[in-house]
Amino acid sequence: MEELFLPQGNNEFTLFSLEHLLTLSVFIILGACIFLFRKTLRKERYNFIVRLLIFIIMLISEVSLHIWLYWYDSWTYRHSLPLHLSSITLLLSAIMLLTKRYSLFEFTYFAGVGSALQAMVTPDISHYTFPHYRYVHFFIAHGLTIIANLFMVFVNGFLPTFKSIWKAFLWLNAYAILIFMINLWVGGNYMYISRKPLNPTMIDFFGPWPWYIIPLEFVAIATFLLLYLPFALRNFKRKKSL
Repeated sequence: MEELFLPQGNNEFTLFSLEHLLTLSVFIILGACIFLFRKTLRKERYNFIVRLLIFIIMLISEVSLHIWLYWYDSWTYRHSLPLHLSSITLLLSAIMLLTKRYSLFEFTYFAGVGSALQAMVTPDISHYTFPHYRYVHFFIAHGLTIIANLFMVFVNGFLPTFKSIWKAFLWLNAYAILIFMINLWVGGNYMYISRKPLNPTMIDFFGPWPWYIIPLEFVAIATFLLLYLPFALRNFKRKKSL
């Protein structure tokens, strides 16, 4: 049992391995179930119970990570604060889910779902494979960020607008500026704004610091537009049928 929590895993993660594909399938099925049972989940009792359950699991996921890091003397304010985009969007998605605040959804749907999808498809988890804690935590944290936002879309009827794209983009940049200043203060590299990550990523194709930030802005906009596409097609079909 102890080897499941050791700071270094024994097996190399393989992209699109059977376990990776099965993990992705679990969350695809979970999202499909939310869609299929959306009418039942709209009932006040079930709606609250499911939202509360997802909220609790998301919080436990984040808290457990800090306990794990602290337990193995790996927690440091330079690297472990919940300031990376995945952490902050997880926490905001959890709050959004519980409070049903649409203003938070406008940000978490684009910034949270966009970053979580990218992370789950091409995860950066090095030597951690199932059933190691870090593997399980990674996919629960990112997967539930997506599930929380899809729940609000399918069940509670939250729909982003074209204006929401630019709101999310502006808030993301405002947050990035704040994080850059925090990085200068603590000597960290949250959101990889101050330097490239050590492990190979798509950022390596975008040139040296700080120039790689400019292509990342276009990647963010393209991702947001892609996430908005289903709603744009829905609006187009409705206008065409009138």
